[in-house]
Amino acid sequence: MKEPLKPQHTPMNDIDDWEDHLLERYPDPEVSQKKKEEFRNYVDSDRLDTVKQFYRLNHTFQTYDLVCKKEEEFLKFNRREMSIWDAVTFLNTLVDDSDPDIDLDQLQHLLQTSEAIRADGHPDWFVLTGFLHDMGKVLCLFGEPQWAVVGDTFPVGCQFSDQIVYPEFFKENPDYINQKYNHKYGIYSKNCGLNNVKMSWGHDEYLYQITKNFLPEPALYMIRYHSFYAQHREGAYSHLMNDHDHEMFEWVKKFNPYDLYSKAPIKPDAKALRPYYEGLVSKYLPEKLKF
Repeated sequence: MKEPLKPQHTPMNDIDDWEDHLLERYPDPEVSQKKKEEFRNYVDSDRLDTVKQFYRLNHTFQTYDLVCKKEEEFLKFNRREMSIWDAVTFLNTLVDDSDPDIDLDQLQHLLQTSEAIRADGHPDWFVLTGFLHDMGKVLCLFGEPQWAVVGDTFPVGCQFSDQIVYPEFFKENPDYINQKYNHKYGIYSKNCGLNNVKMSWGHDEYLYQITKNFLPEPALYMIRYHSFYAQHREGAYSHLMNDHDHEMFEWVKKFNPYDLYSKAPIKPDAKALRPYYEGLVSKYLPEKLKF
């Protein structure tokens, strides 16, 4: 008899390993790829195994009921009250000491994303979105396991698409055989709109819920759905989206390359950039946010 899979907190060496795996799946078409031996290798190294184990856990335990429980637990926002800068300092305890390619803390990754957006002349709220987009990863510091913080996101409460990465692992998810959920629309209806659809739990949804009263709608779509690759790359859930979702997803698609392809070994000058971002944060957000 097969032993049931047990939850683990850290199947990956670092919570950002899954983002490097995304670069394997979706390489930048405008940049010549490094030789396999020149960057983090997911093709024939044990890193591939850790990412696969991560997704096995993610796909097994991300159920509709789990999402409801996580919303009840975390959307009370009673963990901490922090300014954005306090949150950044807190987030920087997630520095990846094992990364052989790049020595950047979380702040520097966020700044690289936002500075690339700013260099292309986008609106200031778009720049701010790049700066904020991964701050929901503080969930790891509240004791959440990796599989409930990062990874590709997808709807729960309906059939799992075969366009989601490693779809074979959903066979271990209880919702896979639940007749209430395991058909195309599940508990939803055709073109009901994504605002009526529960997404798998993670840093995207958490940060969206924290910032939803403060940022422009396109920014909120970018935050909430930037890891929803099954849709913005594969178009797998268009049957649940309404016309407004499709319009807003043009912003999500515009944001995605900055998130994936702006990572580089040149460290942003955080001290010099801080006054600009302090002004940007104060323009859109309150002095402190509840996490």
